[in-house]
Amino acid sequence: MRSYRILILILVLGLIYGAGCAQEKDSTISKDALKGKDITVEELKEKMKTDTSLVILDVRTPEELSGPLGKIDGVLAIPLDELQEKIAEVEKLKGRDIAVICRTGHRSKKAQGILEKNGIKAMNVLGGMTEYRK
Repeated sequence: MRSYRILILILVLGLIYGAGCAQEKDSTISKDALKGKDITVEELKEKMKTDTSLVILDVRTPEELSGPLGKIDGVLAIPLDELQEKIAEVEKLKGRDIAVICRTGHRSKKAQGILEKNGIKAMNVLGGMTEYRK
């Protein structure tokens, strides 16, 4: 009987400790910790206003850049299909915030993965240019 009480006490204490750790938040998240995440178009637009070193990497095709959605002024345009072979162009920008955008967010997510595999942290813009132009 006594061993059951001890076991239950240990389980309860473990649950309490685990719940406390799960709810703990680090309020000192660094800017670098936010890289490699998805960001909304609203967050991108705000970042464009405040971060003069921000790099926007557009991974759409040249035809799309001149199409109805247009492009954002000052973007680095490298189509997804060419990104791996042109990775050196992006490696020069390491240390700066990089936001990757495409038409809807699917190719930019793939591009983000390529960049991460090459040691380059980047943020994927959710919704892409479709959302940006709304």
